[in-house]
Amino acid sequence: MKTFTGKTLRWEWREGVVELTLDHQPANEIGTAMLAELEKFVAAFGVLVPETSACIIASARKSVFSAGGDLRELYATAAAVPAKERPTGVRAFLERIHAVLNVIDAAPFVTIAAVHGACLGGGLELALACDMIIADKMARFAFPELRLGFIPGFGGIPRLKRDLGNAFVRDLLFTGRTVNATRAQAVGLVAQLAGEGEALRIARSTAAQITKYDPVTRAAAKKFIKPIPHDELRREIDLFCELFTRPTVMAALKRFVEDSGPMPYLP
Repeated sequence: MKTFTGKTLRWEWREGVVELTLDHQPANEIGTAMLAELEKFVAAFGVLVPETSACIIASARKSVFSAGGDLRELYATAAAVPAKERPTGVRAFLERIHAVLNVIDAAPFVTIAAVHGACLGGGLELALACDMIIADKMARFAFPELRLGFIPGFGGIPRLKRDLGNAFVRDLLFTGRTVNATRAQAVGLVAQLAGEGEALRIARSTAAQITKYDPVTRAAAKKFIKPIPHDELRREIDLFCELFTRPTVMAALKRFVEDSGPMPYLP
């Protein structure tokens, strides 16, 4: 399946490059609906891989790449079951999203996140599964999860540690503050910095360059330089589920859900 249009995203293949576009109001939150369509996307890799050199993940939302996990859905789902049953449902969701991101991480073609606007929490974790991030100068990155009483759960910490020094990782995690694209490039999170509104154009140009090279060599090089931290990823799921059982987490999620501000996901 080389083209697909769903309720939360779409993808299209042309000239060796597949573009996956997130398009889920209001802020590309990753919940069960988007996860199901991401699963369809990775299931299509069998068809895409032989003819694909690069994949670009971008957003159709004007001011956001992705605000992260769908916390309203998480709260509603957790509140509907007894406290002792909550970790089971959370673990099942996390294992599904980890499986998807691991496939994207290990894809034999090159994956590029074209980021504009807010790239937060689970949205940043999706970008980190890609081989490179190309961001416009107005992009912002953050892990705000600690203010809700848990850690990033989609594989963010192990993947960030794989790529960057611990000083930046801890700063991003412990403060929850947003980091602008210029600093993100300076520390190595962002591969290329684009002008405002230019990230997708630059990503397309980069993808076109990638298509020129031998696919076997490219896949071998990627596997060599980008090992997937499977053990740490599994421990992350365990820790997230352990933290999620605490009443303070449900209280924090309740406050988030009841926030009437236009962008409560921002730190």
